[in-house]
Amino acid sequence: QVQLVESGGGSVQAGGSLGLSCAASRYTSTYCMGWFRQAPGKEREGVAAIWTAPGGTTYYVDSVKGRFTISQDNAKNTVYLQMNSLKPEDTAMYYCAAGAAWCSGGMWLKRDEYNYWGQGTQVTVSS
Repeated sequence: QVQLVESGGGSVQAGGSLGLSCAASRYTSTYCMGWFRQAPGKEREGVAAIWTAPGGTTYYVDSVKGRFTISQDNAKNTVYLQMNSLKPEDTAMYYCAAGAAWCSGGMWLKRDEYNYWGQGTQVTVSS
C-alpha cells in the first residue's frame, strides 16, 4: 500500500505561481506518477505525469505545456508540480496519483490505471 500526501495549493491571482508537492510513503517499484485536476461540474483530467525512474520522462496536457513543470526527488519519494502563469481556468482540486504501470502511449491520462490517490488540494486562480 502506498499513501500519498499532497501539500501546497492555495489562492493566487492570474499570472501568479503556485507549487504542489506529493510525498509517497514509499516507492515500491518504478511506475508512473501523475497530477490530475477536477473543476466543479467537470471530469477529472490529467495535467502532468512523470516516470519515477531517475531522469524519468515527463508528460503534459497541451493546456499546461510551457507553464507547468513536473519534477521529482527520488530520495524523498516526492513529486512536485510547479505552476506558473496561472489562469482562472486552472482553478480546480488537484490530485496526485501513483502506480500506473506505464506513462507512455497516453497511459498516464487514464485515471483507472492509477492504484493510489491523494486527498486533493485546492488551487484557486482569480482574474
